[in-house]
Amino acid sequence: MKRMNIAKSFLGIIFLVSCEHVTSPLFTNTYPSIYPDYVGVTIPATIAPLNFTMLGDGIESIDVVVKANKGGELHESGIDFSFSPKEWRKILESNRGDSIMVTVCVKKEKKWIQYRDFPLYISKDSIDYGLVYRLVAPGYEVYSKMGIYQRELRSYTQKTLFENTLITGSCVNCHSFKKASPDYSSLHVRGEKGATIMTINGVPEFLDTRTESTLSNFVYPYWHPSGKYIAYSVNNTRQAFHMGKDERVEVIDMASDIIVYQPNTKRILTNSLLATKSFETFPAFSADGRTLFFCSADQKAIPEEYKEVKYSLCSIAFDPEKGTFGDHIDTLISTKSMNKSISFPRPSYDGKYLMFTLSDYGNFPIWHKEADLWLFNLTNKSLKRLDEVNSNDTESYHSWSSNSRWFVFSSRRDGGLYTRLYIASINEDGFVGKPFLLPQKEPLTYYDESVYSYNVPEFVSSPVKWNLREMENGLTSNKRTHVTIQK
Repeated sequence: MKRMNIAKSFLGIIFLVSCEHVTSPLFTNTYPSIYPDYVGVTIPATIAPLNFTMLGDGIESIDVVVKANKGGELHESGIDFSFSPKEWRKILESNRGDSIMVTVCVKKEKKWIQYRDFPLYISKDSIDYGLVYRLVAPGYEVYSKMGIYQRELRSYTQKTLFENTLITGSCVNCHSFKKASPDYSSLHVRGEKGATIMTINGVPEFLDTRTESTLSNFVYPYWHPSGKYIAYSVNNTRQAFHMGKDERVEVIDMASDIIVYQPNTKRILTNSLLATKSFETFPAFSADGRTLFFCSADQKAIPEEYKEVKYSLCSIAFDPEKGTFGDHIDTLISTKSMNKSISFPRPSYDGKYLMFTLSDYGNFPIWHKEADLWLFNLTNKSLKRLDEVNSNDTESYHSWSSNSRWFVFSSRRDGGLYTRLYIASINEDGFVGKPFLLPQKEPLTYYDESVYSYNVPEFVSSPVKWNLREMENGLTSNKRTHVTIQK
């Protein structure tokens, strides 16, 4: 997908003092057409420079001035520009909790046009060190190159954490961290040399998680806040394809249950309420660790009735001291009340909210254009569709920053084919800011030429330090720790 009618890139702004070369501009009360759309976004003070491109025909020159309410001015003119990371950080840090105003002038047919000023709001709330995500190319039947990567948010630096080229014929997926801490991680490697790699305080362990009493190896993970437990779904899934052009593929649960794994004992904790004929999936512990949220759908005939499979948001009590479950299931949001399906429940770490994806049916909303993000208030039980961040295309996976003041989510709004990452702020009163696309040094070139989709973005509070040699040796050795069922 290529964007047409594009002027040469405006990629940033550096310190100068005036814009005297812009003469007698014609003012237009419209915002400039830029890619990415950073008009009015709320950003952390430690984000990488928001480089952008001016769109349109016949642009001869661009002039940009940035003025800060608390002092400082940035100015650049020409065609090709690049932010000075040092000066960008300086003006953002000095205006934390305030805003900066951006003025864009464009020269066409030897005349200057000045667009309406737009703000960038600098949040007082900090953001974590970075993001960890999977990058995967289109493909359904054969594993192509894919990997788990780490992105530092204050720069454009991306580091490879694990690629499936390390182990021939493998697939890597479902990485998870404990409240953004890289000291506790879980990563699945599928294939002949597969294992669940669990790393605690720098020590990796290679698990064989299949038992005679569970449906499958561990699948969708979520760490307990104590680090003493990690919940997983176990799923019997199938892949199916739609005949329509807008609905490409579904991952269908034929059966699914939920278990909790205890790393120090190597034992699986089970409960009959979490292993019924219904489909139970996507577990997530509450901030205090005493509730286990999950999604549940009534069993239907598959594939005939798949569009009738709709997941409710449910919960069960959990006692972390004893490692035991409550005696009943609570349905928090019923599919019968909304006639929709809930996926990816993610509670905020401050205990206030739970965010989820809502789609028409099923639990694989990546190709569902109607899929949106919703916010459930855990205190007053109110429900809110996040119109501030939703688009006319798919919004799906999401996760919270460690301080619960930011969330990252995946969206197909940028052309509908590839999943990109957007970050949004949420303050202590629940006000959600306009989201911004994950910055790149040359965003138009990067996103236009990339054939990879972002998958399962997770915040990390500091760099992940997986040892690739240890991982390779552990996987190829075929030595596995076998898990058992708690009796």
